[in-house]
Amino acid sequence: MKWQQIPLGALQTNCYIVENPDRSCLIFDPGGEGNKLIHLLNQRKLKPSAIVLTHAHFDHIGAVNVVRDTYKIPVYIHKQEEKWLGDPALNGSQLFMHVESIRVNPADLIINNEGAMKIEDFEFEVFHTPGHSPGSVSCYFEEDGFVISGDALFQGSIGRTDLPGGNQSQLLKSIHDKLLSLPEETYVLSGHGPVTTIGEEMDSNPFLNGF
Repeated sequence: MKWQQIPLGALQTNCYIVENPDRSCLIFDPGGEGNKLIHLLNQRKLKPSAIVLTHAHFDHIGAVNVVRDTYKIPVYIHKQEEKWLGDPALNGSQLFMHVESIRVNPADLIINNEGAMKIEDFEFEVFHTPGHSPGSVSCYFEEDGFVISGDALFQGSIGRTDLPGGNQSQLLKSIHDKLLSLPEETYVLSGHGPVTTIGEEMDSNPFLNGF
C-alpha cells in the first residue's frame, strides 16, 4: 500500500491519498483546490473509494463536495463533528477574514467508535484523538507502518487548541495514550508540514518533554 502527501488550499493542508495495488484509493482531508486534486487522481488513473476526514476544520474539508460529487463516494466523519461540516461558525471558516464561509453537505457515514475499520479492501484502526477539536481522529495503518494524525501531532509541535472545542491537556493525553504508544518507527502523516516519526517526536518534540 502506498501513500502520497498533497498540500492543498490557502493553508497548504496535507491531503493524503492511500492507494492499493489495484489503484483503488482513500482520500484523507481534501482541504481545497478540488479540481487540482481531481486532475491528479485522474492523471494517475486512481479509483477513489471514500473520503475520510480526520476532523471538520475548514482547511481540511474545502474540497469535499466537489470530490464526492465527482466520484460518487461516501464521506466519513466522527460523530462529534458531523454538524460542523455545514456550520461555518463551528468549522472555523467564519472566524478568518480571508476565508470564504465553507458549508459541506452532510457526511454519509458516521464514525461512532474507535477500533478496526474496513472500507472496501482498506483496513486500518481509528483512534479518537480529541484536543485540537472534539471529534479529531487518527487513522493507523499498522501493516504499512504509518498513522494519519490530522492536526493532533506535527514535526516538533502539536495542534493548536484555541479554536472552538480545543483543549491542550486533552490533546496531550490523546497524543500520549494513542500515538506515542505506537512503534517508534511509525511514520506520522500530519495535517501540515513534513512527515515525521513517533520516535523522532518522543525524542525532540518540546511539547512532549513531560512524557
